Amino acid sequence: MTIKVFGHKSPDTDSTGSPIIWAWYLSEVRGTPATPALLGEPNTEAAFVIEKWGFEKPEIISTVAEGEQVVIVDTNNPAELPDSINDADIIQIIDHHKLTGGLETKGPIDITIKPLACTATIMYNLMGENAARMPDNIKGAMLSCILSDTLEFRSPTTTDQDKDLAIKLAAELNIDLSAYASEMFEAKSDVSAFSDADLIRMDSKEYAVGDTKFRVSVLETTAPKIVLDRKDSLMASFKAVEAEDGVDQVLLFVVDILNEEATLFVPNDLVKGVAEKSFGATVEGDTVVLPGIMSRKKQIIPNLKV
Repeated sequence: MTIKVFGHKSPDTDSTGSPIIWAWYLSEVRGTPATPALLGEPNTEAAFVIEKWGFEKPEIISTVAEGEQVVIVDTNNPAELPDSINDADIIQIIDHHKLTGGLETKGPIDITIKPLACTATIMYNLMGENAARMPDNIKGAMLSCILSDTLEFRSPTTTDQDKDLAIKLAAELNIDLSAYASEMFEAKSDVSAFSDADLIRMDSKEYAVGDTKFRVSVLETTAPKIVLDRKDSLMASFKAVEAEDGVDQVLLFVVDILNEEATLFVPNDLVKGVAEKSFGATVEGDTVVLPGIMSRKKQIIPNLKV
């Protein structure tokens, strides 16, 4: 049986690259047939990485079969996985997010959750000396995951392990790390082909604060004006997304990578209260700039208050 390796439903670079990396490791090093999969279309940066390093886009799946062997990476949250996930045979989880709970397994499994910025960094550590066997395209995928999740080391989630590994991989690949990061971020910033609903869901997590369910969406870009110019239509789409996804409120943060700040769209008094209570912001219109806010994992979700 071939193992399926996949991440969460909004495939960013880490949730696209890490399944590719780990499927290679299982197949080529461990001798266990495995294939990467995606739970949705990859975002523009992830699509750029796939093409840049010569990979075929992994199969997009929406369900898993009963008893099918799977490895889950870059999440452990059932809400971000197929509805049938607990019917599958989950054999391993590799993640860097907080433990959510709700997954059921057929027996004892291998779980690694580490407080690093990137799942791919954890995978490098798990490979041990076998990491030296990575071909250039797998190294390129790993470097891409780290640069994306750390925003080229700007994110407060960045650890020395993530940074040191990225520098090592860039040297081995003989590429300019900063120039390559700029290419990735430029690809991420090209969102012109996406609908408002697609943008809202592109890089988002469902998160509950008390009885209030949020879809917390983050758009990281070097060209925030492109997204901010769509403010009115994006906010008009919030209600439809909320109804379709079964959440009470969309929180949309536009992260300006270069200026290291986020703009939160404020469509109503609920979000105004969230901005004021969570970030100490003064809200005077339908947007508010939050200096220094870049990370959903460390700076946004842990601080949310209603």
